[in-house]
Formats: sequence, structure tokens, C-alpha cells
Amino acid sequence: MADTVRFSSRKSDGPDLSRRGFLISMCAAGAVFGFPQKGFSAMNPAVAGGSPIEAVGARYEPAIWYWIDTQGKVNVNIIRAEMGQHVGTAIARILADELGANWDDVHIEHVDTAAKWGLMVTGGSWSVWQSWPVYRQAGAAGRIALAEKAAELWGIDVSEITVTSGTVSAGDRTATFGELVAAGITRSFTEDELKALPLKPHSELTLVGKDVTALDIAGKTTGQAIFGIDAKADGMVFAVPVLPPTRYGSEITSIDDSAARTVKGYQKTLKLDDPSGTVPGWAMVIADSHWAASKAAERVKVEWKAGDATKVSEADIQDHARKLIADESKGAVLDTGDTDVDPVFAKAADTVEAEYTTATVLHFQLEPLNALAFLNADGVWEIHTGNQWQSLALPWLQKALGVDENGVIMRSYLLGGGFGRRLNGDYAVPVALASKALGGKPVKMVMSRPQDALFDSPRSPSVQKLRMAFDENKSVIAMDSAIAAGWPTKVMIPVFMPKGVNGEAYDPFAADGIDHWYSVGAQRVRAISNDLAESTFRPGWLRSVSPGWTNWAVESFMHEAAARTGKDPLQFRLDLLTAEGRNAGSAPNSVGGASRQAHVLARVAELSGYGKAALPADTAIGLATTFGQSRSMPTWVGGAAQVHVDRKTGHVDVQKIWLVVDCGIAVDPDGARAQCEGSALWGLSMALYEGTEFQNGLVRDRNLDSYTPLRMIDAPELVVEIVESTEVPVGLGEPGTTVVAPAVGNAIFEAVGVRLRHLPITPEAVLAALKA
Repeated sequence: MADTVRFSSRKSDGPDLSRRGFLISMCAAGAVFGFPQKGFSAMNPAVAGGSPIEAVGARYEPAIWYWIDTQGKVNVNIIRAEMGQHVGTAIARILADELGANWDDVHIEHVDTAAKWGLMVTGGSWSVWQSWPVYRQAGAAGRIALAEKAAELWGIDVSEITVTSGTVSAGDRTATFGELVAAGITRSFTEDELKALPLKPHSELTLVGKDVTALDIAGKTTGQAIFGIDAKADGMVFAVPVLPPTRYGSEITSIDDSAARTVKGYQKTLKLDDPSGTVPGWAMVIADSHWAASKAAERVKVEWKAGDATKVSEADIQDHARKLIADESKGAVLDTGDTDVDPVFAKAADTVEAEYTTATVLHFQLEPLNALAFLNADGVWEIHTGNQWQSLALPWLQKALGVDENGVIMRSYLLGGGFGRRLNGDYAVPVALASKALGGKPVKMVMSRPQDALFDSPRSPSVQKLRMAFDENKSVIAMDSAIAAGWPTKVMIPVFMPKGVNGEAYDPFAADGIDHWYSVGAQRVRAISNDLAESTFRPGWLRSVSPGWTNWAVESFMHEAAARTGKDPLQFRLDLLTAEGRNAGSAPNSVGGASRQAHVLARVAELSGYGKAALPADTAIGLATTFGQSRSMPTWVGGAAQVHVDRKTGHVDVQKIWLVVDCGIAVDPDGARAQCEGSALWGLSMALYEGTEFQNGLVRDRNLDSYTPLRMIDAPELVVEIVESTEVPVGLGEPGTTVVAPAVGNAIFEAVGVRLRHLPITPEAVLAALKA
């Protein structure tokens, strides 16, 4: 059943094992270290007040992912960051269901960066997808161990045992989890044994797919939850940065802090020396309070020898992208089967082509960047912060501080918004360097919003060129696509980049989505690194990453191609979504392939009344369909948007959005709906409102007075329908973002007959198109 949400009154008018292994060895953090003072304790964001859960009596650990104590408490270890998505609840539910636990006995603990946890990353909508098999296997291990212990005590065959709701039973005999743990369980499992354990059939799952109480709500609603910005340590001082004129290449030539010395509490200004190259040209103002550091920073005069990017503009970056695309020798060619498109285009009866672009987009997460760093009594550097990819940041910290993998540990906190910004933990490096310069003293940095914007790792501007060829019957026979943008993975962790069929490496997070599931005959996809963008700023991962711009182009272009052939846009797409060849899908993640994408598209058309509803003048419904993040983990989404265009002002009023989402098993139904709603609104914000540009090497907009995301008054009615499924659960945090912009663009075309090809779609752009 569809879930409808009205937000406001309307206005009147997987990385493979080798990469994972590399990261584990690269990012190992040793054992969890003790703390000499209470003020230095790690604060667990899953628990109100931050106090960790303690086991009562003995405890049994069937796998590293959880333990059970003598009171029957089940404590689930979570390596994912919590930023409002209730990821701990979702993962704990997977384990508890397979284990047969009583949900009231389940707790979660957000762990620190001990090497045993392996790759620690929360992004790409991977968390539930990657956790599903691992935590089910772990839960099954506990269930089997408890059953075997009961069978041993009762002298019966284990096949007679039932495990459910925290109780093990056989006939009239019962024992709680706690009683069996107290009796002593020593059963252990090898990795191969874990993988071979029998799992429950879907029909026997009682927590997955059901509404249960989230395990971290209490602290969030009472204000006891601990965010990174709340981190404290005894004797800490405060730091505020003075940022250089370019992200790269700037060198401090002089510092004059004479005026800053009049600020009460000011201590000194540090010139950072960063061996990791993360924050070149930074100065850090140190004071007794954040207020004093901020006031002193306004008075400190720093002069730099600036880097080369001081004259680079957004237009320069985009023009460079066009030149790269025009050179067909550039870029990695993705494996789409038949990539030899040139002969097909040469004999085509007709062709169509278009260029699509997107502007630079900032994160502007609610909680500004912050971190606390100090050297503890064991000689280990501690970093207290909220972070999405601890395994990525640790090597930078190790290099910056000149220590090995045992010399740094990160303590996890709640994130007041991540959206991909905190995948890049670069903000922890200057704090660690400041602490080192002060002899290991605790240093806490909280950035202002303008500083946060200037130091952001924004979504790169992009240029895409798409071509399609038709035969004499107007059937699609080939498609050629090229995309140029700054590549975050190339800049920050190139080991994650696979190679194309031409041997060139590419960033999947700057190409996913353009390798679509439509059957178009010969298909060539070129992914091109915009080196000018990468030398100007540090490109980052932003919610939905490349599908946020690739699907804008692909789905708008599909509408254009349908118009070229005179076909209905819905039927044109459905005819191409044939589950054959590479688009047939495969187990376990993409079973059904393009047929599942066709289903959500047809369903959203039906749900929205596309092509049937009588609408007012200059009002129309536009369609689009995407597959979330990547072909390796597709979340099938059908989207529709009803818009009205004001011909006098160019204002686009999005009145209603419909989403139909096939994410496999919806582990947490309420969380799934919330993720879809939030991602759809984020997508709408980027479609119509969000975008900045580079001027003289820096972003133009640095606060929310000029950078204006979607406001509540502009939020439309949302209808979300989750497809019931027993397939593997895939991602949900981002897929809803990807479908909104093309649905809006296509609706504008249907409403007033103009095609917009740049995001964001501004009133000025609409008026210009109407007048053209």
C-alpha cells in the first residue's frame, strides 16, 4: 500500500575482498585502549548518556558481531555510522531475527576502530546490503550454539529444539538465553562454517519487515544523544582555522597575530605542517574557548603564496570537460558488451544527441565539521568525531602524525548529518596536527558554516554528452555516452577504481547510472576524469553521488529520444527494459534485472495517473526510472512528478511526487519510507534550488543566505510505495534522490514544451527557454 506524506500546506498558486583486505591491513588500529580519566571515555551514541552496555556475568560471543550475557541481553556491535537513518536498529534486527532473540533484550553498540572490524564505511547505501549475509550468519551461529547446549543439558537430539523470543525449548522444557550462557557455551565457528550455516526461510522471519521500536530513539528525543560536536576532554583547548585561498598549493608566508592578542583567552596561532598533504596552507588559532578562538581568528592576518587555482572558474572547469569529451581517446570505456558504436551510427537512419550539465553542489549538513584530538596516557592518538569512513581517514592521520597503524584510534559519535561529506574525514587531520604541536594536549575544532563550505568536498560539476541511433523503423540500435567530472575516488582512494575494457581505470562513483539497464544495441560509455576540477578542489561523494547527475541525463534523454520517434515516453522506455543479455540480472543482488525496473515504472505511471488525469493548463506529470546506485546493487525506482510552470515568472511548482521502490526485502519498513521521503526531497532540492559555482578557485556561496536548499513551504505531497519482495535487501538511503530531477524536467517539457538540460533548473532558465 502506498504511504502518503504531506509536508506542508500547498501555496495557493562492494568493494571486492582484495580491496577490503587492503583496507584492513592499511587501516588496522590495534586493540581498544583504556582511558585514564572519565572525561576521555568514548561515548556510545546508541545509549542515552553515552555509557556503554556492560555484560552481567559470563558472556558468549558466537561471532565478533555480538555477545549474549547471563541475563539474556544481546549486544550487537555496529560498525556503521549513525546519522539519523537508524542503521543500528536495522542491522540488529537482521541478527536478532536469525538468532531468535527477544527484541526487548537487544542493544546496540557503535564500536571504535579496532582492526578486527575490517572495513568501516557508511556510504553508497551499502550498510544493510553488506550486513545482511554477515549478521544473518552470525545470528544463525548463536541459535545453533544455544540449541546444541540445551540438547546437551537435556540429553536429546538438537533437531527437537526450538529457539524463539529469547527462549530455547523442547516439549515442556525451556531455558532462557541467559541460563544457557550461565551454564557455559564454548562452541566456536570458523569463517567457512559460518558461511555454510542454514538460514531461516523468509516465512519464519518475525522482525525483518515488521515495525519495531528503534533502539536509539530515547537518546535522540531526550537530548542525551552524543554527537561529535558534544565531545569533551579534560583540559581541552579550542581551535578555529584560518583557511588558505586555494585547496591545494597555498603556502603561508607570514602570520601577524598582534591584533588577536587583545582577545581574552587567545593563546597562539599555529602554522600547520602536514606530511599527509591534506590541509596545506592552514593556520589554527588556539584559545581557551570557541568564542575566543573565533574572535581571534577574525583578527589574525595571514599571508600566503597562493596555489594555481586562484583564477579557475566554474566555466573553466566545464569548458575543460567539453574538450575532454570531444577527444574520443580520453576516458575509460565501461564494459557494456558491444561497445563498437561507430559503424552503427554511420549507417543509422536517424540520430539524436544532447548535452546535459550540472552545477557544483555543496553538502551543508546540519552539524558543521568538528573533531577532538589528543594523545592518551598509553601514547595513542585519539580522534573523537562523527565520521562515515573511518578506514579512509586513519591512514591520513597516521601519516600526518608520523605513527603506525597502532598509533591512532577513532571514537565514534552520532553525526548531525553526513550526506557523504563525512566520508571524507579530512577535517580530523588539522585537529590532530594542532594537538601534536601542543604536545598532545586535547584540541577541539568546530568550523563555522562559511569555513565548512569553503573546506567542503563538493559534488563536482559535470558535463555529459549522449547520442542515440535509430534504424529506418525508428528502433534504437546504438547509444553513445560520455561523462566528465571530478572523481572523488581517484583523489581519495584510487584502489577502489576498477578498469574499463580499454585498460583505463575509472571512478565508479562518477560513472554509476550511465551504464543503464535499457537494451539499446551497441552501447559505449566513456567515463572521463576532469583533472582541472581535481586540481581546483577535492571532489567528494554527495548523497547519490554520480547517479544524481547521470540519471538526470539518461532519463531526460530517453524522453527526448521518445519524442524524436513520436512514441509515448512510457512505452518507449518499457520497450527497452527487456531482461535479456547483460540486462537479465543475476543472483543474488539483481535477480529479474530490467524487468523489475519496468515494473516500478509501469506501477508509478498507474499510481500517478500518468496520461489519464485531466490537468490544468501548463501542468503535467513527468516520468523517470532509475536503479539507485549501481548495477552491482540496483534499487529499482519509478518516479513521477506533477508540476505547474508559471509562464510569467518561470517558477516551477512541484505539486506532488510519487515513488515506487523495489529494494528487495524492506528490513525496516518505517525506516525505508523515511529514507525514500528524505532522498526524494533532497533530489528535488538539487533539481530546482541547490547549486553554486567556482570563482577564483573557491565556491561562491558559503552560507544558507545565498545557498538556498528546498524550504518546507516548497515541499510537495509525497506518495511512496515499497514493493513487497523476498529478494536480497539493497540500498535505500540514496536511490530516491536520483529519479526526481529527470521526472521534474520531463514534466516541464510536457507542461510547456521546453527542454531544460542544466541543474539546478532556475526560473531564469525556464523563462529563457520559453522565450527562445
